[in-house]
Amino acid sequence: MPHLSRLTSLALAIALLGSPHLLHAAEPSPAAATVNAPLPLDELRTFAEVMDRIKAAYVEPVSDKTLLENAIKGMLSNLDPHSAYLDPQTFRELQESTSGEFGGLGIEVGMEDGFVKVVSPIDDTPASKAGIQPGDLIVKIDGQPTKGLSMLEAVDKMRGAAGSKILLTLVREGGKPFDVELTRAVIKVRSVRSQLLDDGYGYLRITQFQVNTGEEVGKALNKLRKDNGKKLRGLVLDLRNNPGGVLQAAVEVSDHFLKKGLIVYTEGRIANSELRFSADPADASEGVPLVVLINGGSASASEIVAGALQDHKRGVLMGTDSFGKGSVQTVLPLNNDRALKLTTALYYTPNGRSIQAQGIVPDIEVARAKLTREQDDANIKEADLQGHLGNGNGGADKPSKSKPGQPARPQDDDYQLSQALNLLKGLNVTRGD
Repeated sequence: MPHLSRLTSLALAIALLGSPHLLHAAEPSPAAATVNAPLPLDELRTFAEVMDRIKAAYVEPVSDKTLLENAIKGMLSNLDPHSAYLDPQTFRELQESTSGEFGGLGIEVGMEDGFVKVVSPIDDTPASKAGIQPGDLIVKIDGQPTKGLSMLEAVDKMRGAAGSKILLTLVREGGKPFDVELTRAVIKVRSVRSQLLDDGYGYLRITQFQVNTGEEVGKALNKLRKDNGKKLRGLVLDLRNNPGGVLQAAVEVSDHFLKKGLIVYTEGRIANSELRFSADPADASEGVPLVVLINGGSASASEIVAGALQDHKRGVLMGTDSFGKGSVQTVLPLNNDRALKLTTALYYTPNGRSIQAQGIVPDIEVARAKLTREQDDANIKEADLQGHLGNGNGGADKPSKSKPGQPARPQDDDYQLSQALNLLKGLNVTRGD
């Protein structure tokens, strides 16, 4: 079951389960068999000797089970940041995360220089409401330094019962450390959101790629079209701070905007790791002009969608460089309700680009910025002057004081989104729509 969520998250909402036919895709290829034989007998003897010495001389008694489990964790932790040994509880939490509901703070994290780094907070969770931002370093958890902790150890410290409090010490952009107190909650991730920004212009945000995300995007496109009363003139697809998720969901979302061609392909060493996914002729988006927003918190499955749409020139990518996770993890169940989460393949965009450690570069770079609007209601216009002439072509006067108040809109406080909407409107002006 390959999955493409980027990093270990607070509630291990990292990679979601994928295709069941790959559940036991652990059979080695002939090349793998050659690499694994013969057994390194000297190293195995050293391993057994180290284990015996620890049991005999360590200051406290240590069971064989503990030593062997730690050895397994060590094997996986030194492969890459995304491979891990899943004990029964962690494996169960990973499976539960496919429903989009889990416990924790709602934060995706990675490692940088031995510290826990925030990759993206999830919308409408304690982390996002507390103002935690991508790139923040978590240097302490409840007063204890995170330096030297493994990813799973740090995540385990941040777990807890819903309603319990936790104190995180953060460092932002090299500044001084500051504390943020959060209350753990049951996180219910809403995968897809949509609304009309302006007449004819829709907004579609995907927060995570869950099992049903492809279906939800199809329903959202239909609703936007229905709410608008006619075909949309433009659409913003927001993938910012989307940490990834199910591979198949990324394929389905891409397919809603493409009529033909390759979406993504993977290459690896084990059986069934080389996969190719192509679009079908149906186009749920009806070819609507498209702007895709990405940033440093867009990863994995998000990068698959962005890369496919960019390679096919289906939309304009706007924002900042994406995260750069181009590897596929497969969950391989073991006995006793345990599992391995193992990196088994790399994925490539239709044009053969690997995203690994490089990311997707937007077509138009627009950095995050804070919007401040000047009030011009005090300015006097011609229509305000007593005795002014009427418009010769007819129509009502437009004095400054009669401008109706406008309800708050998402683009009013989101510079990147407002720029995406302006681009869509400009495209329609030049096309004469």
